[in-house]
Amino acid sequence: MTYFQTQKFEILPTVVKNILILNGLFFLATIALNSMNLDLYDIFGLHYWTSNKFEIWQIISHMFMHGDFTHLFFNMFAVWMFGAQLENLWGSKRFLNYYLLTGLGAAFLQLLIVHFVEKPIHPEWWIQNYTMVGASGCLFGLLIAFGLLFPNTRLFFIFIPFPIKAKYFVMIYGFAELFSGVQNVVGNSGDNIAHFAHLGGMIFGFLIIKYWEYNKY
Repeated sequence: MTYFQTQKFEILPTVVKNILILNGLFFLATIALNSMNLDLYDIFGLHYWTSNKFEIWQIISHMFMHGDFTHLFFNMFAVWMFGAQLENLWGSKRFLNYYLLTGLGAAFLQLLIVHFVEKPIHPEWWIQNYTMVGASGCLFGLLIAFGLLFPNTRLFFIFIPFPIKAKYFVMIYGFAELFSGVQNVVGNSGDNIAHFAHLGGMIFGFLIIKYWEYNKY
């Protein structure tokens, strides 16, 4: 598989830098405008498509919204950690396309789960107020790409007392998300996390990488 290789490695390449800035600005605007009784989660968060609050732009804008500072910080740190490597490898245009497509794939799978699984067991008010925010779907797309392209890179995490190869980390994380998503569906967990959006990002990311590989992208 052949990829475009940039001539200079950048610690903070253009698209990653702008993603960090946009997410930060959206978060600050959410806090500032909340004091004026303007809820940006209603405007930019992704709602179920039959909700009165649904707008078409939300399929993109929800990727730049976050629930709290911890959610924002860890997502953006991981986007920088994995995204910088991939943008340096692919170039900015290809990286941006991949980032947005995996985010769309994440939203698509999560809304399918809401439609076929969650909707039949929840009242109408739940459907009307369902909101999804965060860059996690895009992030999991970056994770699967990193695991496929740099499988033997050893990763170090505070919560894992030993280095682990990227390919194993991605597989373990993927199975953990599947398990957690199923637990949510059957009612054994109420963690309020869109686990199937994470899986959607990984699945669409995998398909994109394999498509590029097949077409010698």
